[in-house]
Amino acid sequence: MTHIETSVIYNDQEYDQYEYMVQEEEWDRDLLLDPAWEKQQRKTFTAWCNSHLRKAGTQIENIEEDFRNGLKLMLLLEVISGERLPKPDRGKMRFHKIANVNKALDFIASKGVKLVSIGAEEIVDGNVKMTLGMIWTIILRFAIQDISVEGKNYAVIFIQFKTIIWKDGLAFCALIHRHRPDLIDYSKLNKDDPLGNLNLALEIAEKHLDIPKMLDAEDIVNTPKPDERAIMTYVSCFYHAFAGAEQAETAANRICKVLGVNQENEKLMEEYERLASQLLEWIRRTIPWLENRTPEKTMVSMQQKLEDFRDYRRMHKPPKVQEKCQLEINFNTLQTKLRISNRPAFMPSEGKMVSDIASAWQNLEQAEKGYEEWLLNEIRRLERLEHLAEKFRQKASIHESWAQDKEKILSRKDYESASLTEVRALLRKHEAFESDLAAHQDRVEQIAAIAQELNELDYHAVAEVNERCQRICDLWDKLGTMTQKRREALERTEKLLETIDQLFLEFAKRAAPFNNWMEGAMEDLQDMFIVHTVEEIQSLISAHEQFKATLPEADSERQAILGIQNEIQKISHSYNIVLSLTNPYSTIKSEGISAKWDKVKQLVPQRDQALQEELARQHSNERLRRQFAAQANVIGPWIQKKMEEIAHSSIEMSGTLEDQMTQLKQYEHVIVNYKPNIDKLEGDHQLIQESLIFDNKHTNYTMEHIRVGWELLLTTIARTMNEIETQILTRDAKGISQEQMNEFRASFNHFDRKKKGGMETDDFRACLISMGYDLGEVEFARIMTLVDPNGSGIVSFQSFIDFMTRETADTDTAEQVIASFRILAGDKPYILAEELRRELPPEQAQYCITRMPAYTGPGKAPGALDYSSFSTALYGESDL
Repeated sequence: MTHIETSVIYNDQEYDQYEYMVQEEEWDRDLLLDPAWEKQQRKTFTAWCNSHLRKAGTQIENIEEDFRNGLKLMLLLEVISGERLPKPDRGKMRFHKIANVNKALDFIASKGVKLVSIGAEEIVDGNVKMTLGMIWTIILRFAIQDISVEGKNYAVIFIQFKTIIWKDGLAFCALIHRHRPDLIDYSKLNKDDPLGNLNLALEIAEKHLDIPKMLDAEDIVNTPKPDERAIMTYVSCFYHAFAGAEQAETAANRICKVLGVNQENEKLMEEYERLASQLLEWIRRTIPWLENRTPEKTMVSMQQKLEDFRDYRRMHKPPKVQEKCQLEINFNTLQTKLRISNRPAFMPSEGKMVSDIASAWQNLEQAEKGYEEWLLNEIRRLERLEHLAEKFRQKASIHESWAQDKEKILSRKDYESASLTEVRALLRKHEAFESDLAAHQDRVEQIAAIAQELNELDYHAVAEVNERCQRICDLWDKLGTMTQKRREALERTEKLLETIDQLFLEFAKRAAPFNNWMEGAMEDLQDMFIVHTVEEIQSLISAHEQFKATLPEADSERQAILGIQNEIQKISHSYNIVLSLTNPYSTIKSEGISAKWDKVKQLVPQRDQALQEELARQHSNERLRRQFAAQANVIGPWIQKKMEEIAHSSIEMSGTLEDQMTQLKQYEHVIVNYKPNIDKLEGDHQLIQESLIFDNKHTNYTMEHIRVGWELLLTTIARTMNEIETQILTRDAKGISQEQMNEFRASFNHFDRKKKGGMETDDFRACLISMGYDLGEVEFARIMTLVDPNGSGIVSFQSFIDFMTRETADTDTAEQVIASFRILAGDKPYILAEELRRELPPEQAQYCITRMPAYTGPGKAPGALDYSSFSTALYGESDL
C-alpha cells in the first residue's frame, strides 16, 4: 500500500494523516478490495485524471490499461506539476514500458513521497490495486496535501468528520453555498431527501464550477460506507475550484485598479492634445495677420490698423495667455500622475510638446513686436509723406504763379521798334528778370528734391507729383533757353540804344531780391512743422524770434525801395515828363511790395499762435511722459520684487506644503488685486500712443517691458503653485511625511549652490554621495536618466523627490498584472473575450477586448487575446 510519511499537529496531538487506514494494511497487501469501493475509486480516479489530461488534449478509458505503457502517466504528472519529465521511451516492448513507469515513479519519489510495495512491473502488468494506489498517492501529493481550511490540514479535517457527513448531500450543498451563495439556497433544501440534495450539488458543481461528475449520487447514498479516497478526491476538487475563484476575484480587482488609472490618464492626455491643438491653431492663424506688412495709402487706414492691433492686445490675447498657462499646469499634473502610477512619461503628438507651444508663442510675440514697430514706423512715414506733399504743393503753386506768362514775356520782340532808351530799358529789365530767375533756381531744385523724396517714400499720388514736377522742370529749362536768346537779342541792340533810366534800374535791382525775400518769408511762415519734444518747438520759437528781429531792417529796405518809386514820380512831376509809370526793368510794383509786406506782417502773429499752441501740446505730451514714467518706475520694481519673493518662497522650508500653498495663494491674491494698476498704466500708454509720443527719457520701462514682466509674474505664481500641488500629490501618493519632505527640501537647498531652484550634475552627485550611495559612472548615468530624462544638466526638486521615493514605492508592475490575467485565463497563455466579460466589470472588460492584440503563440484558440503584450504596453515596456 502507498504511504506518505507526513503528519500534522491538531488539538495538541500528532496524527498520522492516514491513521484511519492502519487496520486495512494486511487486507491491502493481500490485494483485497471491496468491489463497491473499487468501482467508486475507478470511477472517481478516472474522472480526476481526465480532468487534467484534457488540458493536454487526451483522456483515459480504462485506468489499469491506459497507464500500462507509462506515456499517459508521465503526461498526467507533467500537467498537474507544471514540470517537464525525462523524455519517454517510444518502444512497445515490456522493458520500454517499465522504463517509462519507473520515470514516473522516480518523479513522484523526488517530490518527497515514499512509495511502498508499488513497482513498475505491477503497473505494466495492469494490477488494479497497485494502479489505484499509485493514483491515490498522486492525488494526495498534488491535490490534497497543500489544502488547508482556516489553518487546518485538509486530511485531518476529513478524518474528524469521516465520510458519513457526505451521504446526505447537505455537506456538499453547504460547501457550495459557503463560497457561491448565488448558486444554491441552503435554507430551501429538503433534509429528508439525501439523493435529491446530492444530485443537486453534483449537477451544480459540474455545470457552474467545472468539476466533472466523478460519482453518481446513488454510488454514495446507496453504499453503507462510501470509499473515503473517492470522497476525499471529489471534495478536494471543490476546494481547488473555490480557491481558484478567490484568486480570480483578486486578479480582477487588481486589473480593474490598473485599468482605471490608465483610463483616467488617457482622458488627461486627450484633453491636453485638444487644448494644445486649439492654442497652436490660434497662433498659426494669428501670426500671418501680424506678419502682414501691406502698407496703407492714407493715415486714416493706418490708424484703423493700429486700433485693430490694440483690440487684439486688450481682448484676444489675454485669454490665450491664460490657456497657455493652464496647458502647462495640466501637462505637469499628468506627468506626476504617470510617475506615481509607475507609467511611462506622456509624450504628446509631434509638434505639440510644451517646448513646441513655447516656441510657437515666442514666434507670436516676435511677430507681435515687429508688427507694432512696423505700424508706428508706417504712421511716421505717412505723416512725413503728407507733410512733404503739402510742402511740394505750396512751393509748386508759388513757382507756377511766378512762372505764369514768363514764356510769353520772353517771346516778345518789342525791342525791334523801341528806341535806344527803351532798348536799354528792356535790357535792364531782362537783367532783372535773370536775377529773379536765378533767385527761383533754389525753389525749383527744392521742388525736384521733394518730388524725388516722395518717389523714394512710395507716396500714393506720386504719379501726379511727377507729372507736375516734370511740367515745372520742362518750363524751367525752356525759360532758361528763352532767357538766353532774349539776352543775346538785347545785347545786339544795346550798341544802338544807350539810354536807360537808372532809377527804374535801381528799383528793379533792389525790389527783386526784396520781393524774393518776402516770398521766402511768407513761405517759411506758412511752412508746416513736426516736432516731438519741448526742446524742438522751443528751437523753432527761437528761430522765429530771430526772424522777427530782422523785420525792422527789412522795413527799412522796403521804405528805401518805395522811396525809389516815389523819387521817380517826384522827378516826373518836377520836370513834367510824360513817362509811363510802369517800370521797364521790372514787373514788380510798389503796390505788390506793400501787399506782400502786409501779408508778412499778418502771417507773423499767426505763426506765433501756431508755435505757442504746439508748445502747449508738447508740454501736455511731457506731462503724459512723466505720468507714465511715475507709474512705470513703481510697477516695474514691484513686479521684480514679487518675482524674487516667489522664487525665495519656493526654496525655503517655512512650514508645511499646505502652509506654502497658503502663502502662494496670498501672493496670488495680492497680484490679482494689483491688476488695476496695470490697467491704468495701459490707459496712460494708450493716451501716449494716440498723442504719437515715441520716446520717454524719464523711465527705462516701456509698456512692453511691463506687459512681459506681468505675464511672467502670472506664469511664475501659477507654475510655483502647480509645483507645490505636485509635491502634495507626490507626498500623499508615496506616503511621505512632512518631516521627510522638509529633509528632502533641506538636502536639496544645501546642494543647490547657485540657489536657482535646481541642482547641477556635480551638485547632485555630491548629494548622493553624502547619503551613502556608492556611485560608479554607469550607475550614476542610469540615475541621471531617471531624474533628468531631457539631458538638461539640471535636477529639479520634483525629480529629486521622485528619485528618493521611487525604489520604495508600492506600485503595480507589469509582471503582477500578467500574473493576474494568467489566473483569470486558467493558466493559459491567452485569454478569451467571454472570460474577460465574466470576471471584469463590463466597461473595463470591453476596454481590454478593444485594445488586446490577437494571440499568435502555439495552441491558440479562436478569438484568443494576448494579455502579456497588453500588460507590458500599460507600463511602456512594449511597442504595442
